[in-house]
Amino acid sequence: MNGGQPAPATKRARYLCRPMRILHVLSANFFAGSVAYAVALAEAHRREGHQVWLASDAPTLPTGAKVVQLPISQRKYKQRLRNIRALRQLVQAHDIDVVHAHSRAASWVSYFAVRGLLVPLVSTVHGRQHLHTSTSLFDVYGDKVIAICENLAEHLRQEVKMEPAKIAVIPNGIGFGSPAGEETPWNNRLAFIGRFNGPKGERAAALFEHVFPPLLREFGQLRVALIGGELDHLPATGKAALAALQSEFGTRIEVVGFTDDVPGWLLKTDLVIGAGRVAIEALGAGRAVLALGEACYAGRVTAATYAAAAASNFGDILAQQGGVGPVDWALVLREARDYWQQPARVAPALQQHVRADYDLPTIATRVLTVYESARMKKAVPAFIPVLMYHKIPDAPPATKHQIFVTKENFAKHLAYFKQHKFSPITFRDYQDFASGRRKLAEFPRRPIILTFDDGYTDNYTNLLPLMQQYGYRGVLYLLGDFEVRYNQWDLAADPTEPRADIMSETQKRAFVAAGWEIGAHTMSHPRLAALPPAAAATEIAQSKAALESRLGIEMLSFAYPYGDLSAGTKALVQQAGFTYAVATDSGGMHLEDDRMQIFRVNMFPHETGGSLFKKTASWYRRYYRWKRKK
Repeated sequence: MNGGQPAPATKRARYLCRPMRILHVLSANFFAGSVAYAVALAEAHRREGHQVWLASDAPTLPTGAKVVQLPISQRKYKQRLRNIRALRQLVQAHDIDVVHAHSRAASWVSYFAVRGLLVPLVSTVHGRQHLHTSTSLFDVYGDKVIAICENLAEHLRQEVKMEPAKIAVIPNGIGFGSPAGEETPWNNRLAFIGRFNGPKGERAAALFEHVFPPLLREFGQLRVALIGGELDHLPATGKAALAALQSEFGTRIEVVGFTDDVPGWLLKTDLVIGAGRVAIEALGAGRAVLALGEACYAGRVTAATYAAAAASNFGDILAQQGGVGPVDWALVLREARDYWQQPARVAPALQQHVRADYDLPTIATRVLTVYESARMKKAVPAFIPVLMYHKIPDAPPATKHQIFVTKENFAKHLAYFKQHKFSPITFRDYQDFASGRRKLAEFPRRPIILTFDDGYTDNYTNLLPLMQQYGYRGVLYLLGDFEVRYNQWDLAADPTEPRADIMSETQKRAFVAAGWEIGAHTMSHPRLAALPPAAAATEIAQSKAALESRLGIEMLSFAYPYGDLSAGTKALVQQAGFTYAVATDSGGMHLEDDRMQIFRVNMFPHETGGSLFKKTASWYRRYYRWKRKK
C-alpha cells in the first residue's frame, strides 16, 4: 500500500499453461472472514480455469469447487492424524500442485500432509500469532507465507522470527461492484459494522457508551445502524448501553444484526465505523470510514492516512508485542462530529486507489505468483547462477570498466559450461516450469541463466554465433529507445571512455529469431533510484511498451542499469508488469526469495576455470554474502 496516486493493478504475463490444481484447507467451523476470503479466492481461480478443492469443517460452502468435509479445527492428536492422512490421500489422488492453508490449525495438518512430497504449502496468516516456544521453533507455515497487511508481516518477522524472504504481503481481495458516486443519496446514517463478540464487541460497547449518545443528541436527524453477528454475545456493559440508547433514541437505533446484504447497507450509509474487510468495502463504495478495529483506532481514512490505516488492516492488527492499543474515545467522537458537521463522500482518487489495491482478480493473480514461487523453491531449492555479461569484443578495449569478456575467453566459458553439463535456460523457460506449462520433472539438473546487458554490436557479431554453436540461448537486455546507437551514458560520465556501438533493429531481431529472451533495460540507461518516481516509472514502463511494439514479443524480465535500485523502483518494475527483475551483486539467496531483485554474478575479463567453478557453484551466493556482507 502507498499513499498519493492510485497504484496501477499489478499485471502478469499470460501464458498458455496447464491449469493449477489447488487445495485450500480451512478451519471453517463458522463462516469467518478468512473463510469468506478463501472461498472468494477459490472462485476467482476457478474462473481462470484452475481446478480447486476445499477441505473444511463445513460440509458445504458457497463455491462451485469440490468441498471435502474434514474437522480441521479439532486439535486432538488422534483427529489431527486422521486429518493428515486424509489430506495426504487427497493431495496424491488428485495430483495437487499446491496446498493453501488459512489458519494455524490448517497449516499444522497440511505441513505434515505434504511432508516428503514435492507439493508446496502456502499459508495465509490473517491475524497475530500466539507467541509460544513452538511458534518460533516449529515452523508449520510452509514454503511461503501470505500476510494480509504490513503490520502482520512485521509481527511475523520480528516476533515470530520468520524468514523475511518467505513472506509476501498480499491483502484479502474484494469483489467490488460498480463504484458508487457523488450522486448517491444522503441518508443521515452512521453504521457500525462488525462482530459483536470478543474484542470487537468490547469496542462496540464503548461506542454505545461514549460516542453514540452525544453524537445522536447533537445531530437530531442522525440514525445509527448496528450490523453484524453475535449480538447476543455483547459484553454486559454493551447490552446495558444499547438498552439505554434504544430507550432514549427509539427507532433512530437500527439493530440490523447479521445480514448477507452488507453492500446494500453501505449504499444506504454515509459514515461507516469498522475495520478490515468492512472498511475496504466501504471505501471502495465511496463511503467515509472511521477505522476502528480490535487492535487500535486508525482514524478517519483519507488520502493522507490511507497507507498507515491499510498497514494495520484498518485497525485490526498492530505489529508490536501485545497487539492492542488504547483507544481515545474522545478523539473518535470528535472525528465523527467533524464529519457530520461537513459530510463528504470519499475522494474519487482514494476510492480508485482502494479498489485497485484490493481488487480480487488482481489479488488472485498475485497469489498465483506465490504458488509458482513456492513450487519452484521446493522443486529447485539450490541457487541458480545468473551470470551478467556486457560486451563480447574481439580484443580488450581501452576502458576503465571491466564489463567485457573477449570472444576468445567467452568461448572458453561456453566450453566450461558444456563440460560441466550446465543447461542454459531463460527466465521464460523458468516461468514455463513455474506456471506448469512444462513439467517440473523436465527441469534441468544444472540450470544456468546467461544474461547480456545493453545490446552491443559485438553481441551480434561474436556472441550470437558462439551461443548458436553450442545450441545455447540467453537473455538479452535492450534499451527501449532504438535511436540510442552507442554507450552515450558512459561518455556522458567520462568523455575519454571509448565508444561502443549498439545493434541495429535488424540485428536485435536476429536474437528474437534465434529463440532468445529479450528483456527491458529502461529507455536511456539512467540510475533509476536517483530519479524522481514519476521519471523512473516512465523509463521502466515505456521501455517495456517500446520493445514489445518494435519486436512483437512480450517482455517478461527487466534489468536495473548499474544494478541501481530501491524499494520504490522495485515496486515500479512490478507495477509495470514484469515477472522477474535482475540486479547486480545484490538479492536473495534463491531466485524465489525476491523475483524483483534477483542476484546476478558479475563476469570479468579474466575469469579462470577456478573462478568459473566458484561463480557457478550452489554455495556461491552464501559465500558472497559472507565475504561482502551483502
